[in-house]
Amino acid sequence: MSVTLELAATESEADRSGRPSPRPSGRLRSLWRFLPYLRPYRVPLIGANVLAVLMVGTAIAIPLVIARVIDGPIARRDFAGLLAPVTLIFFLGALDSFGMWGRRWLVSKPSTLFEIRMRAKLFGQLQALSIGRHDGWQSGQLLSRAIDDLAELRRFVAFTGPFLIVHGIILPTGLIALFAMNWQVGLIFAVISLPLILMCVRFVNRFEVASRRSQDQSGDLATIAQESAQGVRVLKALGRGRFFGSRFTALSRELQKTELEKVRLDATLWAALVTLPTVSIAVSLGVGGYSVVQGSMTIGTLVASITLATFLQWPIIWTGFLLSELFEARTAADRFWEIMDTPLDITDPPHPVSLPATVRGELVLDHVRFAYPTGEDRSEKAVLEDISLRIRPGETVALVGATGSGKTALLELIPRLYDVDDGSITIDGIDIATLRLADLRRVVTVAFEEPVLFSASVRENVALGDPRATDAEVRQALDIAQASEFVDALPWGLDTRIGEQGMSLSGGQRQRLALARAVLTGEAGAEHGRIMVLDDPLSALDVETEARVQDRLRTVLAGATTLLVAHRPSTAALADRVALLADGRIAAEGTHEKLLRTNSRYRELMGGES
Repeated sequence: MSVTLELAATESEADRSGRPSPRPSGRLRSLWRFLPYLRPYRVPLIGANVLAVLMVGTAIAIPLVIARVIDGPIARRDFAGLLAPVTLIFFLGALDSFGMWGRRWLVSKPSTLFEIRMRAKLFGQLQALSIGRHDGWQSGQLLSRAIDDLAELRRFVAFTGPFLIVHGIILPTGLIALFAMNWQVGLIFAVISLPLILMCVRFVNRFEVASRRSQDQSGDLATIAQESAQGVRVLKALGRGRFFGSRFTALSRELQKTELEKVRLDATLWAALVTLPTVSIAVSLGVGGYSVVQGSMTIGTLVASITLATFLQWPIIWTGFLLSELFEARTAADRFWEIMDTPLDITDPPHPVSLPATVRGELVLDHVRFAYPTGEDRSEKAVLEDISLRIRPGETVALVGATGSGKTALLELIPRLYDVDDGSITIDGIDIATLRLADLRRVVTVAFEEPVLFSASVRENVALGDPRATDAEVRQALDIAQASEFVDALPWGLDTRIGEQGMSLSGGQRQRLALARAVLTGEAGAEHGRIMVLDDPLSALDVETEARVQDRLRTVLAGATTLLVAHRPSTAALADRVALLADGRIAAEGTHEKLLRTNSRYRELMGGES
């Protein structure tokens, strides 16, 4: 009952903290699900387990040979007779060493290939999931799943899983051998194993709850660390570094408590696993010694029994560690499949429609309604309500509206970053929901207000949408975005790595690089027709730079169907037509000059310009 309550508490906490919600599953079902992905490596993995069993056989055979030696040549003082058994023990020891080396050699490559494959599969799923899914999850949780959890699963494949199988063979085989040599010693070990089994069951029930909590808390800690590193300028400027430091410390203490709980559980089990086998050896030595004195047992049998019992002590002791690792791996597997089992809500249609060879670029929004998803459901409050808008081929339309009016949401619907709830969006009369995502996004070029750059060179960032672009094409896009001058001033020009999120650049420089990327991507898709979706791409530029960019941008927009968000009059003036958004609806349409004359709300948004 307490375990159920703890699990329920963990799940509700996960839902609140932006973690993917745990899904109920069988105790080891999540690990079994990896079996098909291990099948390509079955030959080396089976070979590694065979060698591990060979190691078990040699370890059990050596005490049996020792018994024969003590009761045979040594008891008869036949030293010449020692040559064969001593050689046999040497051979068995060499075989044991070869088995250990061969097992590790065979398992190392498959386990790392498995890790790489699963990591790529997880990354692919994260790329395929919709933006709405990502909005509901903490980045640190996803990071810990992709890095820490996959490393845990690799260790399970390489070490924990095989040795659990091996120990499952060692213990019953060794116990049978003990009974065969001396039933009293075998019985002592069998009796001792009963309380160990009960302790292991209790350990499993409690440890898996603590393990899940620990790995979720590690994800929360990673989120705080990542956010603090990315927002270090804000924290320093506002003097809030100490506040975030205290949050980080508090989460670290919570993780410490959970880890200490795991350590206490582990230590209790290990203490029992170390103590009880040692007690059984002591009792076996007393019973065996008495039997030797009474003449019912030979010295060789006693030595072999104690030797084998001592050997079996280590598999028993290591069972505690393996059980800990097993449930760490089980938790990692659960967290992996939580991501993989998340349904893809924005996918290619079952029977996609192909775009014509040349796209005219007519974009029509017909009675579109949209609300941002919250968890598994849509928000009751629609961001967009009954939006109808037609943009003719080659026309530029500016979207203007107050903060929160739904401008960015509307733009995100065009490349299907989100799907409409009602209504439709068509390109040349074809519903975008019937197109392959790759075809749609080849035609639609997007630039967001918040420029996202990657830890790569300037060239790689600008050519992200068209990796085959030449340096001349990259430079042409930089010229249009008025970015060539500052790029040439960088230490290595186009080859300069701009750092994570491009934080080494100013806001205007980052925005111009993002605009150059959109321009280059749009030019690359020109043969298919172009639809450009620009979310206030000039907001971070000064007036003089903005004027130069606008002058060059007019030539790019001339041949493209463009929908752009505008906050400045100069940006809105770029457009052939302006659509005013208010309360999720289009309140007015017309040219910039007409709306300035006829619409007071538009005049107010444009700063009172008349």
